[in-house]
Amino acid sequence: MPHTLTRSKQDYLKALYALGANGATITTSSLAARLGVSAPSVTNMLGRLAKEKLVAHTPRAGARLTARGRRVAIEMVRRHRILETFLVRVLGLDWSEVHEDAEVLEHHISERVLDAIDRLVGHPAEDPHGHMIPDRNGRMPQRALQPLAAMPRGAHAIVREIRDADLAHMSRWKDAGLVPGAAVRMANVRALDDVFEIDVAGERLVIGSEGLEGVMVELVRRRGEGSST
Repeated sequence: MPHTLTRSKQDYLKALYALGANGATITTSSLAARLGVSAPSVTNMLGRLAKEKLVAHTPRAGARLTARGRRVAIEMVRRHRILETFLVRVLGLDWSEVHEDAEVLEHHISERVLDAIDRLVGHPAEDPHGHMIPDRNGRMPQRALQPLAAMPRGAHAIVREIRDADLAHMSRWKDAGLVPGAAVRMANVRALDDVFEIDVAGERLVIGSEGLEGVMVELVRRRGEGSST
């Protein structure tokens, strides 16, 4: 169904999914900020999507995806992540720079071509930024992740996902070694100063919380941790 919708409608559905993947109602202002458009434009589009039964929209309260809208949004997410993987693995593009290219391509390829690309890259489970790729039926494993900045002092973790829509941050994360699969340790937290000291790739990274926003990790329990003495 995605190819029968305009690119704008597809982008709205994907944004609603990103902001409320658990089915939460998303405010007009949040959606406007995500898409970089005005609140009246959002209200107008939500009305149109509601007529197509893709969203449930209550004026001044917000909107959420219907079951039908969620299916379309997940299919768009699948397209985007498969294309990012193709651009990196096959075309050799830098993983920190493929988000925008995939944003363009995802609206213009057929299901047949997408299936061929998926086969070519070996039916990947994750995209280059660590995000899980939904299967053909829209199923996607859930992982217990938390923001890197929420790690307690002394904790160890593995970076699993990084936000892919911010080129400036991705370039810095790449340079610092904060990439999917990287092992990290929270060496120190100075909460009042908003300073985090993180050991990654054999180096000490000193950074503020804003610079870590979008890095999601899976905590690793080390031998002896949590045991009684």
